[in-house]
Amino acid sequence: MTFESEGAAPPARPRLVAGIVAVAFFMQMLDATVIATSLPAMAAHFGTSVVDLNIGFTAYLLAMAIGIPPAGWLAERYGARRVFLAAIALFSLASAACALAESLPAFAAARMVQGIGGALMTPVGRQIVLANTPRHRLLQAIALITWPALIAPIAGPILGGWITLHAGWQWNFLINLPLGALGLVLSLAFIRDRGTRARRPFDMVGFLLSAAALSLLLIGLEQVAQARPVCGLALLAAGGLAAWLSIRHLRRARHPLIDLAVTSIPTFALSSLGAGTFARMAINATPFLLPLILQVGLGLDPLAAGSFVMAYFLGNLAMKPATSWTLARIGFRRLLIATGLMASASLLAIALVDSRTPPLALTLILFAAGLVRSMQFTALNTIAFADVDGAARGPATTLSAMSQQGAQLVAIAVSALVIRMVDLAGLAGVDEAGRLLPYRVAFCVMALIAAATALRFRALPADAAAALLQPPPAPSRP
Repeated sequence: MTFESEGAAPPARPRLVAGIVAVAFFMQMLDATVIATSLPAMAAHFGTSVVDLNIGFTAYLLAMAIGIPPAGWLAERYGARRVFLAAIALFSLASAACALAESLPAFAAARMVQGIGGALMTPVGRQIVLANTPRHRLLQAIALITWPALIAPIAGPILGGWITLHAGWQWNFLINLPLGALGLVLSLAFIRDRGTRARRPFDMVGFLLSAAALSLLLIGLEQVAQARPVCGLALLAAGGLAAWLSIRHLRRARHPLIDLAVTSIPTFALSSLGAGTFARMAINATPFLLPLILQVGLGLDPLAAGSFVMAYFLGNLAMKPATSWTLARIGFRRLLIATGLMASASLLAIALVDSRTPPLALTLILFAAGLVRSMQFTALNTIAFADVDGAARGPATTLSAMSQQGAQLVAIAVSALVIRMVDLAGLAGVDEAGRLLPYRVAFCVMALIAAATALRFRALPADAAAALLQPPPAPSRP
C-alpha cells in the first residue's frame, strides 16, 4: 500500500502541497486565538460587555461541531480539492463579514459561517496532504502542517493585541483576506484531486446525532470553563447520551457518515482517540495557563510576559529541524514516552517559578518546554496516520479533527475548573504565593496527565510506524 498510488492525477510536490495546506491552517488557527486580546475594543464598538462577546466564541464552536462530521463525505462526493477551495473562500468571506459587522448578532452570524469554513478546512486539508505524500515523506509533510497548531496559540494573542492597538480590531479579521487569496491561488495552481468520487448516500441520522453530540459536549465544556457547572454538567450528560447514540448508529448503518472501522487501527486509535487525546490536553493547556501565571501570578506586565511567551514560541520553532532526525534514531514509541515524561517535568518546572527565579532560568525553562511540545505534537500527528490508507483517510481525518478540537476545549475547561476550585476553597491569597497557587495546581494536574499518558504509550510496538522512518526507495534501473 502506498500513499501515492490512487487516482490518475499527476503527482504533486509533497512539500509544496503541505506548505499550501499549512498556510490555510495557520489562517484558521490564528483566527481562533487572535481576538482574545481584542475583546474590550470589540465590546466598545458593539456597545456591549466583554462577557456578552462570548457568543462569538460559542457561535464559532457550534459551527465547528456541525461542520466537522460531514467533511469526509463532502470530500468523497465533490473532491477534496474542491471542498478545500470552498472552505478557504467561505472562511475568508466570513472574516470580512466579521470585520464589517456593526452589531453583535451580525458578528455572531459571521462567526458561525467562519466556523463552518474552518471545520471543513482542517480534516479535508489533512486528507489532501495524505493523498499527495509518499509514505517515506509523510513525517516531513505532517511536521509542516503541524506548525500552525504550535505557533498560532502562542503568537495569536500577542499579534492580536498589537494589531488592535495600532490598526483596530477589524484588522484581526481582514488579515485573513490576503492569506485566503494566497491559499486559493496556490491551491488552484498546485493541488490536484487524487482518488475517485464516492456515491454513497448522505447519512442524515448520523449527521444529526454526531453534530448534536459534538455541539453539546463542546458547549458543555465551555460552560464548565465559564464557572457554570450545573449547566455545563447537564449539557455534558446530554452530549454523552448523544455520543452513545451516534456511535451505536454509525456501527449499524449501511452507509455511515463516518466509518468507525478506522478505530481498529492500533496506531490511529492510541494516538488520536486514546492516550494521544490526553497528551494533547497537556500540550494545549500551556498556552492558556502560561500568560495567567506570568501576569496574574507573578504580576508581570503584558510586555514582559509576552517576552517570556516568545521563548516558549521559539522553542517550538527550534525543534522542527531535529524532529525527523530524532525519530529516525529512537523511533515513535521511545520518543512519545520520553517527550511525555519531559513534558510532565517541564510543566512541573513552570509551576515552581516565582519572582526569585532568574529571568534567564525562566527563559530556558520555557524554551525547553517549547522544544518538547513541538516534537511530541509532531510525533502524535504523524503516527496517527502511519497505517491509514485508501478509503480510511476520510474517516480518520474527520475523527482526528473532532478529537483535537475536544482535547483543546477539555484542557481549557479542566484548567479553569482547577483554578476556580482552588479559589473557592479559600486557598488563594493576595501575596505572591497565594496568587501563584491556583496556577501551580493547574500546571501540576496537567503534569500528572502528561506523565500517565507517557506510560500509556508503552503499549505501542517498538517498531511502530517504522516504515515512515525509512529512506525513500532507490529508483529501479531499466
